Amino acid sequence: MAELVQAGSAAIEVHGLTKSYDDVQAVRGIDLTVERGQIFALLGPNGAGKTTTVEILEGYRPRDGGTVKVLGYDPARQRKRLKSQIGIVLQSSGIDRYLTVSETVAMYAGFYPQPRPVDEVIEMVGLEAKRDTRVLKLSGGQQRRLDVAIALAGNPDLLFLDEPTTGFDPSARHEAWEVIRNLAALGKTVLLTTHYMDEAQYLADRVAVISNGLIVAEGPPATIGNRERARARIRYRLTDGAVPPADLAAPTGPDGLTELVPDDLTTTLHRLTGWALEHHVTLTGLEVIRPSLEDVYLELTGDPPGTASTDPSSIKPTSTGLASTGLASTKPTSTGLASTGPTSSQGRRRS
Repeated sequence: MAELVQAGSAAIEVHGLTKSYDDVQAVRGIDLTVERGQIFALLGPNGAGKTTTVEILEGYRPRDGGTVKVLGYDPARQRKRLKSQIGIVLQSSGIDRYLTVSETVAMYAGFYPQPRPVDEVIEMVGLEAKRDTRVLKLSGGQQRRLDVAIALAGNPDLLFLDEPTTGFDPSARHEAWEVIRNLAALGKTVLLTTHYMDEAQYLADRVAVISNGLIVAEGPPATIGNRERARARIRYRLTDGAVPPADLAAPTGPDGLTELVPDDLTTTLHRLTGWALEHHVTLTGLEVIRPSLEDVYLELTGDPPGTASTDPSSIKPTSTGLASTGLASTKPTSTGLASTGPTSSQGRRRS
């Protein structure tokens, strides 16, 4: 019966979650639900509480209060059952650089009771052509694909991806995005933390913004924070010293563009283009800009993505030390190595 309840529940259910470090209240009553098969992005400035929250979900940090269910299990009390069903991809990993891709995946697959076939995992992340290539010969994007492959080796139902494309060039980022999108097509649930708003916009089905230990907004990227109802901006540049009507004018910015934020977009745009046509004026650089996810994020948090803060979890050893398996049975020591469980060194997580 327990398995039936587990199968029918959400992937992650959190109610009233709290966590403090001495006098610092890092998480102040979070409610969160992630449905199975979703890609869910958790956004917030450093120190907002997202690292603490994710580590509680993974079972690596105890909570002070509230209820948490991950795949139907309480990670604080049933971690042994949970850990073989989750995969964790940290920002950096300690994979043996002299193993080949297939040797690496096979090694980590051996830690699980019911792993996916190695060749299948390698194909899933698009590394077939690099199957016999040593890790040190892989590009940054390919190494990230390998991190995901390790996370998939045990055939987990849920993956935690911690800032998966930090430091990547644009090409490598898009490669990683396609791998992550493909995970959802396989029916996997993904909890993603990122400071890249375009990444959350492209990948996530739902987004939650955490600030000062609280969820301040949640929803689809297109509508979070009433983004779809926020006023759009009109930007244009005039030529030949033309002067528009007073209600269509505004001070020009450093880039020479005039920006309007009208109450009625359609009417204002019609009047502006009508005036330009009537007076034979060219509106160069004319564009209509809807508020971006980053605009909403800044309004909700008051901080640029990635702003540093003082979340206690961000200055303590917090990762498993493993690129992704989620199998380590303890938290890492100061060397970055877990004391027991199948791990490798140098796993790293930042808040």
